[in-house]
Amino acid sequence: MGNAAKVLQEPVMDRNLFNTWFDERIAEREAAHVPSMTIIATKGTLDMAYPPFILSSTAAALGWDVSVFFTFYGLNLLKKDLNLEISPLGNPAMPMKMPVGPEWLRKMNMNIPNVVMANVPGFEKMASGMIKKTMHDKGVATIEELRSLCLEADVKLVACQMTVDLFTMDQSEFIPEIQDWIGAASFLPTAQQADVSLFI
Repeated sequence: MGNAAKVLQEPVMDRNLFNTWFDERIAEREAAHVPSMTIIATKGTLDMAYPPFILSSTAAALGWDVSVFFTFYGLNLLKKDLNLEISPLGNPAMPMKMPVGPEWLRKMNMNIPNVVMANVPGFEKMASGMIKKTMHDKGVATIEELRSLCLEADVKLVACQMTVDLFTMDQSEFIPEIQDWIGAASFLPTAQQADVSLFI
C-alpha cells in the first residue's frame, strides 16, 4: 500500500505527509514532460525566414519537440532552391545599413522613404544584397544552413497542402524531408497541445 493510500485511510490526515507525497508526484511529472513548440510560418522573405528556423532549431537543441507549419508564402522556405530577398518597402522598422565603407557610415540607420524604395528600379535586389553581405560578414548562418540544423535536430517541417493546391505548386519543387502535407485542421490539434505556439 502506497503512502498516499495510508494517508487517506488515517482518520486524521497528516497534511505534511500528503503535501510531500503530492510535491513528489508533481516533480516526477514535470521531469518526465518534454516541452513542445509549434510555429506557423506565413512569410517567405529573407528577413522573415530567420525567426522560424532560429526559434525551432534553438528549441530542438534544448530537447523540445518542435513542429513548424509552413503556409502561404512561408511555404517558399521549404523549396529546394531558395532565392530569398527582403522587402524593405512598407517595413519602417527595418534599418538600411551599408555593409561597406567607413565605420561611421556602416553604423548609420538610413531612413529611406517608401516613395524612393518603390520608384527606384532594382531597390529590393540591392537591399537584399546589402543584408546578405552584412550577414555573411557577421558570420550569421544562411537559411539553408539553419534549415539543415532543424532537420538534423528532428524538427518536424510540415507543408500546407491547401497552399500547394492554391498556388498550383508541385511537391517535386520542395525538399524531400518534409514530414507531412496537411491542412490547418490537421495541424491545429498539435498546436493546441503545445506548450508554446507562435505565429510568424
